[in-house]
Amino acid sequence: MKLTLADPTLLKDSITVISDLVTEARFKINKDGIELVAMDPANVAMVIYKLLSSSFTEYEIDQPQEIGINLTNLRQVLKRASASDILTLEIADNKLNLKIKGSTTRTFSLPLLDIEEKEQRIPNLTFPVQINTHSTVLNDAIADTDIVAESVTFACEPEKLSISAEGDLSKAHIEIKSGDNTQIKSETSAKVKSKYSIEYLKKMISAGKLADNVTLFFNQDYPIKIEYKVIDKLLLSFILAPRVEND
Repeated sequence: MKLTLADPTLLKDSITVISDLVTEARFKINKDGIELVAMDPANVAMVIYKLLSSSFTEYEIDQPQEIGINLTNLRQVLKRASASDILTLEIADNKLNLKIKGSTTRTFSLPLLDIEEKEQRIPNLTFPVQINTHSTVLNDAIADTDIVAESVTFACEPEKLSISAEGDLSKAHIEIKSGDNTQIKSETSAKVKSKYSIEYLKKMISAGKLADNVTLFFNQDYPIKIEYKVIDKLLLSFILAPRVEND
């Protein structure tokens, strides 16, 4: 196996985001690319990741394989790569070798892990509401609500998305209308709303550095799916369980 990336930031930024949610992961490497489906340790959030073979300048694999890796260690190595470097991944002697070539050539070896976890399946979810907007719009809204509370409510009507939070004394309310920068598709005329953890959302929306746009899929008191795409290069999406009220 020999995989070469002329732009290491695609993998570097992805792993930085994913490693905030998952510490160890099992990647599938096949002719289409590198794939990952993993749950966070609390079973609240799922990560779905594909780095397509078309994003590599060199992509040689003899046969499909799976590798387990510590994502914290991988992130630390990838941090050493800059956008102008060339990154090559190879597997030898039960290790993942990463070669970073710039003005110097540096090689790192990480042990492969035997991760004994059942294969994660992507749940079959139904979403009557789909919203596409700029990544910065969502990032700003979550930053605003983070000031006042630990959870945030998404409420969607056919032409409007409201993102709000309420603390003991403070409130925040952001209204995003359907228009040039935001497209709202709703299969229902009823208001659809659901509440989520801001702590988890903050980790997920840091993927905004990978893609200019984000797509949200949600339903009434239901998991939310947050999706980032770079055409012909990568897909990074998250599924987050709703926050259930105790009262």
